[in-house]
Amino acid sequence: MKVKEVLTQCFLFKGLPEKHLAQLEAIGQLRTFSKKETIFFQGEVAEGFYVVLSGRIKVYRLSGEGREQILHIFGPGEPFGEAAVFAGALFPANASAMEETKTFYIPRSGFERLLEENPSLSLNLLAILSRRLMLFARMIGDLSLKEVPGRLATYLLIASAQGGGRDTVTLEMTKTQLASLLGTIPETLSRILSKMQRSGIIVVKGGQIEIKNRKELEAISGLSPDEIGLNMP
Repeated sequence: MKVKEVLTQCFLFKGLPEKHLAQLEAIGQLRTFSKKETIFFQGEVAEGFYVVLSGRIKVYRLSGEGREQILHIFGPGEPFGEAAVFAGALFPANASAMEETKTFYIPRSGFERLLEENPSLSLNLLAILSRRLMLFARMIGDLSLKEVPGRLATYLLIASAQGGGRDTVTLEMTKTQLASLLGTIPETLSRILSKMQRSGIIVVKGGQIEIKNRKELEAISGLSPDEIGLNMP
């Protein structure tokens, strides 16, 4: 897929006229990362941000004991690292490629010039940062207040909503990575998946999870359909 096509699909840049997309493409550069290669480290100066062209990356932090906590996983068309860039701050977490990943790197200096020339781009940026803030606020609440079954149910419902409401959710990560994202350990996640399957709420088929009883899953998550919509990018 061409860079301009991905940028057009990226929610940061939707609605931009052709000339601004061309300007955006002109200031950036292609960067490819191999599997497990680090893209940036926590505490590193944020000189630019990225849009995923193909592959997947994870943003994560490490505890003092070296335990990895995945904060988010990004796929094609999604930007990452932009919040730290425009705050003029340091990256608050690490990012690495989960597989061979191609990205489009946008330097801060060049992008700031485009923002000054194109107010609609500034509005798009504010919108996505606001949505992401709501998503992280939901994640913090889930990790601090909900038990693991509630976190898992929330994840499945949001993933289903992002997939257009389909009942089959395809896991874009290993179960170990999903456990990290949910703030638990693989053994606990496996037990909960098995229990939900025995109860007829879901069916696990390898890397796919089919939702069989959506109302029960909503009850476990504590989310209403409207709240699920707020978590969509």
